[in-house]
Order: sequence, then structure tokens, then C-alpha cells
Amino acid sequence: MIPALRSFSSKQTTVLTWWHPSSPHAGKDAIICDGAVRSGKTTCMALSFVLWAFFRFHDGTFALCGKTITSLRRNIVESLLALLRSLGFGVQEKVSQNRITLSFAGRQNVFYLFGGRDEASASLIQGMTLCGVLFDEVALMPRSFVEQALARCSVEGAKFWFNCNPEHPQHWFYQEWITKAAQRNCLYLHFLMRDNPSLSEAVIRRYESLYSGTFYDRFVRGLWVAAEGLVYPEAAAGAYTKAPPATAASRWCVSCDYGTVNPMSMGLWGLFGDAWYRVKEIYYDSKAEGRQKTDEEYYDDLCALVGERRIDCVTVDPSAASFLACLRSHNRFRVLPARNEVLPGIRRVQEAFRQKKLFISPDCKAALREFSLYRWDENETKDCVVKTNDHAMDDIRYFVSTILCAPEAPGFVALAVERENG
Repeated sequence: MIPALRSFSSKQTTVLTWWHPSSPHAGKDAIICDGAVRSGKTTCMALSFVLWAFFRFHDGTFALCGKTITSLRRNIVESLLALLRSLGFGVQEKVSQNRITLSFAGRQNVFYLFGGRDEASASLIQGMTLCGVLFDEVALMPRSFVEQALARCSVEGAKFWFNCNPEHPQHWFYQEWITKAAQRNCLYLHFLMRDNPSLSEAVIRRYESLYSGTFYDRFVRGLWVAAEGLVYPEAAAGAYTKAPPATAASRWCVSCDYGTVNPMSMGLWGLFGDAWYRVKEIYYDSKAEGRQKTDEEYYDDLCALVGERRIDCVTVDPSAASFLACLRSHNRFRVLPARNEVLPGIRRVQEAFRQKKLFISPDCKAALREFSLYRWDENETKDCVVKTNDHAMDDIRYFVSTILCAPEAPGFVALAVERENG
């Protein structure tokens, strides 16, 4: 959301004015703003993009790009349009066509919205002629889409606008644009939270407390760093190992990572106050045991894990079609296919730990063992985890992503995250 604008930091002022003829950066062809979350880079870039468009063009066509149109509307468009209306702009929006027509002081320009989710998205922007393009969270978009959009900017005086939070240092955008900003005649500005005057020290400290490890370096320090070492080092050190309270839990849930050849991991979760505890677990390794179990046997294990407790829901790896069908056929438990995004899920788990919303009972030996083994794959050129010793890690991630971070589910806890990207 774009907040009420009262004052600007020096970097924000640069973003707002870099294109103006009186600016020392007026001759640049592009601007890149990267760095920490909530650092105010997107706020000023979106407003500056529109102001530049009306300073330079009349009856021009422009593109606003996000990972998805839904995230673009949520992160930029809705609040930007409200701000522009308050500044006296005329706004006509054709939602079905993803087109916004803006008018001001006798000038009019058209802005189209595009989502750059995957490689196929490049075809959506082909054939257009653009005066300029803004990429919100460009590091989340495929290179083919970005380069197709840039190729559409053939009008004299066109400029490119990029913002993002850091990713892996081998990311194509870092390698091709940030490290080559000078030779691409691009203004590069690196933002930190303290470059956003709308954030108080208390809010900044809260964000600093949310992250650890690689995500702290990226989202707080704004660095393009590789993920390395343990994924959850604090959990591996026992920081979140804690026996559940002696009081009764207000809710119970189960998370499952299904396996036949690979281990099956199930965790029983209880809500005590405002924190969830992994109270018990079942971890069955068919290779170690010398025998695979059937879905019906796993269902019996689930029932034994639950006992007489009333379970709100069971969330299961969405690829486990046969086990999902088995659960539904018994009609005892409400079943939810898990949200299975790996990196966003890992970040949610880290945030849940840091906010003291998630604890692991000392009785959950398999989960505690995997915390000490679950590592980033340092041989990859993108963020990946080593796909071993990850079954309890996966079922914990399913629980956090699907249940703990489900604001639509009454009574569940919703974590504060920086922005939704798709």
C-alpha cells in the first residue's frame, strides 16, 4: 500500500526526480531500485513513473508489470490510483481489459497491466509499442518476459523502471543489469528500511526480528547473497524446542508429508494460547523398516496419532493423490491439500519461529533430527534445499503455509509478511 506522503528521504527524492531535465541523472535510460523490504522504493517509483509519463508524453502507451496482475493490483495499482485521484488525475479503469486511462492538465496516457509469471507470459506483450515500462519485483519474473517488454519500448525517449528485493547473486537480473548498470546507462539505487521516513524505529526493529540467516541478509540488509548452511540454524540449536503447556489445547491439526519409498512424516499440532506446538509425530521409513505400508495402514497410523482428539483439519502434500482419496473415503477428517511453495514456505516457517508462534516438543525426535541436517544446496546457482532429511521439514512447512498462515480460516494465526508475490 502507498501510505500518505508527507516527506521523502534523499533516495526517494532522487527516484521522484531522476528523469527531470534539471536532474544530473536525466540522461539515464533506466532506473533500478533494489534492497530491503518496506524501504519505500516501490512507493516513489510508481508515482514517479506516472509523473514522468505525463511530463514527457501525451497519448502514450505504457506497461505496468508484476509477477501476476492480482499481485500488481494489490501491491501498487489500487493505492496508486487513489493517490492520483487525490492529486487531481482523471482515472478510467477497464478491469476486464487490464487497462487504465489517466488524464491530467489536458494530457492523457494509457497504462496496461501485465503479469510475468512464467516463460509463456512473454507472448502477452508481443506486438505492443510502448513509451515506458515499470517492473514491480522484477527478480520474480522470467528473463524472456522482461526482455520482450523492453523490446516493445521503441518510442523516442522511452525509459525502463525496475524494482525488486534481492535474490541469489547468480540471478540473471543481478548479473545482467545490476552488475552492468553503468554500461547500460542505468541509475542504480540501493534502499534500506531507514530510507523510508514513514517507518518508525519500532516498526523497523519488528521487521529486523522477523528474519534470520539468508533472509535477514536479503530482506533487512538488502544484499544479493547465496543461501548456505542450515536452513533453520536456530531451530537446530534448540531455540524453539519446548514442551507444550499442561493446559488443554484450543485446536488440533495434523500435517502429513506422504511417502511410500521415502519416509512418511505426520505431525500433530495443538494451539496453546497464541502459539502452535508440534506435540507428537509419526515418522515411518520403509527403507529402514524393510516394508512399505499401504494407504490404509497410514490412515490407521493417523488415527492412532490423533486418538480421541477433535481435529480441525489434516493437510497433506497435494501430490499424494491416493492418500488424499483414502482420507476422504473415510469421511472422518476435513482434508486440505497443502500449499507447497518451497521458498515462501521456508520463509513463513522462519517467521513463525521468530514470532514465537511455533514450537517443537522434545518428543518429536524426527523433526529435531532433521533440523540439524536440513541444508541449502550450495552447489546450485539458485536457491534450493538438499532433498534429503526433509520429510518432517516438508510437513512442518505444509502446516505453517496452509494452516498457521491462513488468514481466511477463523481462529488461525496470520503472520505479518512483507508482500504477497502472486
